[in-house]
Amino acid sequence: MIRPGNGTLFTVCVLVWSTTWYAITWQVGNAAPELGVALRFGLAGLVVLAALALRGRRWRFGLREHARFAWQGVLLYGVSYVAVYHAETRLVSGLVAVGYSASPLVAGVGARLLHGVPLTRRFVAGGLLGLAGVALVFWPEFGRAAAAQGTAAGVAFTLLAVLVSGAGNVAASRNRLHGLPLWPALGWGMVYGALSALAVAALLGRPFVLPLAASWWLALLYLALVGSVLTFACFLTLIDRLGAGPPGTIGVMTPLLALVVSLLFEGYRPEWITLAGAALALWGNVWMLRPARSLTAAAVAAE
Repeated sequence: MIRPGNGTLFTVCVLVWSTTWYAITWQVGNAAPELGVALRFGLAGLVVLAALALRGRRWRFGLREHARFAWQGVLLYGVSYVAVYHAETRLVSGLVAVGYSASPLVAGVGARLLHGVPLTRRFVAGGLLGLAGVALVFWPEFGRAAAAQGTAAGVAFTLLAVLVSGAGNVAASRNRLHGLPLWPALGWGMVYGALSALAVAALLGRPFVLPLAASWWLALLYLALVGSVLTFACFLTLIDRLGAGPPGTIGVMTPLLALVVSLLFEGYRPEWITLAGAALALWGNVWMLRPARSLTAAAVAAE
């Protein structure tokens, strides 16, 4: 059996996660965003749980554990991604990806407030630097708000996604502290996230109509099987081999490449202040996340 090297695993994570942001744009125009989120994470979660069952690993849990899985899933894979999909109906995908890079700071502050986890001055300084970079990235978009309706709403949805996913990060970290295994938490969390997206769709009166466009279904398979299941397998393998620190750089590289994807495929032409802001945001993340980074924070920032 071929055992992939660390370089291969790292490359798969960066290349796939940096393109998932663009793949989302193939879905948001053909059906309700909530439906895309629900099917993506529902399929991915069921695949993870089926793999656990086939390998004879534990996948059944009690009500208390399921409550913890549900809270993690609703935040990380449900509400936050509904906001991401809505953001991408108004902004190019690369900008949303750069904005999402603020998630580790939000998660760190949340862990400090709720659980007393200490924050180093380096972490706070790097996080603030990253926020300043994100602000510069979005600044030209506000300047074009008159010509591009919905820009402010897109930024607001990105901010909502960052805040909710940060809370989900804290929930996931707490689940690990309670000894809940990672893969079942991932699988069940995705299933509950999918159910929460369906609940949002029902509350908003969204039509449950499956699109006919082949591109929508191709994007769904890519996002669920490649962008979720395969990359998490690669990422967790890196964690097992190297610890949480080195793989954390995946979350730094991903927004940069996502911006490049927008340049190539979405016709995005950034101003110099946008590029400077992206560089500042990435520099802040590098500064903030070294020498170590939590598993969940890295994975969420990469997606």
